[in-house]
Amino acid sequence: MIPRAIYLQQLWQFIDKPQIKILTGIRRSGKSSVLLLLKEELLRRQVQETQIIHLNFESFEHIALRTAESLYTYIKQQVRTDTRYYFLLDEIQEVSDWEKVVNSFLVDFKADVYLTGSNSHLLSSELATYLAGRYVEIPIYTLSFAEYLQFQQYYFPDKKQATRAAFETYLSFGGFPVIHTANYSEENAYKVVYDIYSSVILRDTVQRYKIRDVELLERVVKYAFDNIGNTFSGKNVADYFKSQQRKIDVNTVYNYLHALEGAFILFRTPRYDVKGKEILKTQEKFYVSDLSVLYAVMGFRSRMISGLLENLVFLELKRRGHQVYVGKLDDKEIDFIAEKQGEKLYVQVAYKLESEATVAREFSSLLAVKDQYPKYVVTMDTFWKESVEGIKHVHIADFLLMDRFF
Repeated sequence: MIPRAIYLQQLWQFIDKPQIKILTGIRRSGKSSVLLLLKEELLRRQVQETQIIHLNFESFEHIALRTAESLYTYIKQQVRTDTRYYFLLDEIQEVSDWEKVVNSFLVDFKADVYLTGSNSHLLSSELATYLAGRYVEIPIYTLSFAEYLQFQQYYFPDKKQATRAAFETYLSFGGFPVIHTANYSEENAYKVVYDIYSSVILRDTVQRYKIRDVELLERVVKYAFDNIGNTFSGKNVADYFKSQQRKIDVNTVYNYLHALEGAFILFRTPRYDVKGKEILKTQEKFYVSDLSVLYAVMGFRSRMISGLLENLVFLELKRRGHQVYVGKLDDKEIDFIAEKQGEKLYVQVAYKLESEATVAREFSSLLAVKDQYPKYVVTMDTFWKESVEGIKHVHIADFLLMDRFF
């Protein structure tokens, strides 16, 4: 397996620490593989295989363990009270009342516990109740551009591509790991991703949130996908459906968006007022967990290129652990303000700087910010690399591969 260093480095810091480690992310993003890589690392550290209990609750082999009582009974039969064990529990949300049994593992055994799950709300609200700060969440995203290049080198060593050409392929195929382990056409890749999407909609959205009107939910999905990179609100969505002679109230829209966030199909990005230094409660942006999901549902839409590039930059900032906001400064918008450990950067994303007016628009928002934090304009321009008053102009492929932004 290919090591996914950005996540493994986070995990290694918490081995044998008292917190429960939770890997979260959309289905097929690679959580199970990261768990297997963790198992390999434990074995390298001289942990005995008998000390590692690895269960995948989506496997029919473990269907009898999908209640808290049956899982606890099984674990108790496997362990000794005088030995340390490592519990690797994959897709834990399939176990009813799993929060209670996981809490019991901490109390009753010498246990270092690692979980994966495909629903963000399940892994935040219930855990906060039962474990009260005794857990750490590690989000797992689909492949970054750097990881995509690693996969290409590993699976297709004879296929050589320049970085910019490789980026365009990555832009077209997205980052689900399964797509990059075989030589898929775009059409077949999107079929695979659509099956993943359908599973997520059914299992992690419709069933979990008891949504009855699936057709309306999918309309909301398509509206959100069609507005990637644009600010909108629940009222915007409701008004749009009203214009289409389809009634939906604002609360239902927000419930659907909430469910889609919970299943990691969408990420909500709040707006931040730079001057007032406060988070605004209206006109957020939503980004999709992987561009291939959008393509699988709606097809590739070249007219959306600016929004697609924004989406890639957003995901890269999130992968690297930043808090990400859409910036507002008077009447200007900054695509992203990203914060991490007291540091900050500003990013403006555009397709190409094809005119003086475009250059002025993209740089003016950042020039209006009077602080010394790094500022970037990220585009797909190949030749025009000029920086303006300390604001760096970077090709998106180079930006995604930067070791550090600060």
